[in-house]
Amino acid sequence: MTTLDAALRQFEATEANLERLDKLWEQICRLQPSGPAFSAPPEYDELCLAFRRVLPGVPAIDGFRIDDRLYGYDQAGQMHLDALETGEMEAQASVLNALDEQGRLLREYRFRLQAKRRELVRSRLLKLIDEVDGLLRALSPTNSGNEANIPVSGLPWSRLKEAIAEIGALLGGAPRPEGWSNLQRHLHFGMVCDLSDILRFDWPAVREPLRSGLYGQDDPVPVEVADLGEMVAARPEGPLTAKLDWPALRDEDFERLMFLLISDAQGYENPEWLQKTHAPDRGRDLSVSRVEADPLLGVRRYRVIVQCKHWLSKSVGLRDIGEARSQMELWQPPRVDRLVIATTGRFTADAIEMVEQHNQADRALYISMWPDSHLERLLASRPHLIGEFGLRRSG
Repeated sequence: MTTLDAALRQFEATEANLERLDKLWEQICRLQPSGPAFSAPPEYDELCLAFRRVLPGVPAIDGFRIDDRLYGYDQAGQMHLDALETGEMEAQASVLNALDEQGRLLREYRFRLQAKRRELVRSRLLKLIDEVDGLLRALSPTNSGNEANIPVSGLPWSRLKEAIAEIGALLGGAPRPEGWSNLQRHLHFGMVCDLSDILRFDWPAVREPLRSGLYGQDDPVPVEVADLGEMVAARPEGPLTAKLDWPALRDEDFERLMFLLISDAQGYENPEWLQKTHAPDRGRDLSVSRVEADPLLGVRRYRVIVQCKHWLSKSVGLRDIGEARSQMELWQPPRVDRLVIATTGRFTADAIEMVEQHNQADRALYISMWPDSHLERLLASRPHLIGEFGLRRSG
C-alpha cells in the first residue's frame, strides 16, 4: 500500500513538472506569431522540444491527460494568414482559440490536480484538525494562571507545533486561511499571551476555512439524467417514502452531515468538531452555540453538544444515555447547556423515560433526542444535503 508520504512525493513531482510546463508555455506564447509570419526564431523550436520532453512527466488524472497541442511556428503563421483572407472575425477568433488550446489544457489539469490533492490529504487533515482542538483544550487550563510573558509549558505545546507544521505541509500550494500568518507568529514566540491569542483568535479563524476547503464544494454531485424536463414529461408516478438510505453513509459521513446541518441552521454559530479521545468508538462530538436574542434581556448563548451515533442495527439505550451525559464533563468549561443525541436508529423506551425524567428535574443540562424520523423531518427541508450524501433510496 502506498503511504501518504510517498503519494505526496508523486504529487509534488507532478506539480514541479507542471510548473515547468507553465513556464515553457509562457515563453512559447511570447514568441508565437500574432499574425502572418514565417521562419521561426531558433528558441521557439527549442522551447517546443523542451515542452514535449517534460510532458510525459505529468501523469493522467482519472484518465485525463495533457495532449500535445503545440503548433509549429510556420503552421501558426499560415493559420493567421488563412483567417485574414476570409475576412471573418469568427475565423480569426477560431485561430486564437486553437493556438491557446495548450494553455487551456494546462489550466484544466492544474484544476484537476488541486482537487485530487485535496481528496488525497482530506482524511489526514481532519485528524490533525481534531488533534489540534484537543491539544489546545489540554493547554488552556495548564497555562491559564501563568503570567503572559513566560513560555508556554507542557508537552502538548511541542506536539501542537508539529501538528500545525504538518497541516501546512499537507496544504501544499493551496492558499492559507486568513489568520494563518498570525498563528505561525504566535507559535514561534510561544509565550502564554501567544497561546491566548491562538485560542481566542488564530485557531478559530483558521479551523473552519480548513474544513470547508477539504470537501471540494465546487465538485458536482452525480446526476443520472441529461434533461430534467424530459424526465418530468415522462410523468413518473408512485409513492415517495420519507425513509432515507442511512446505510449509504459511513460513520464519518454521518458526522459531516450533522456538522453541515448545524452549520446551516439559523440562530446557531461557531460550529466545531470535538474529538472524543477516550471514546471506544473513536467518534466525534460536535459543538455549536445557540443564540437567542431578546429585546429586553439581550443576547444569550447556549452551548450545545451533538453526539453522533450512526447505529443501524441497535437502538440507543439506557446505558448509552448515561455515558453520553457523563461525557459532557469532558467538554467543560465552558458549561454545556444542551446535549443532542442524534442517531440513524431509535431510542429504547427506558432511554426515553430516563431522558424525560432528567429534563423534568430542572437540571442545567437539557437532553434532546434526534432519532432517524426526526432527522428525516429536518432534512426534508434541506434537499441539497439529501442529494450531497445520496440519501434518497433508489427505486
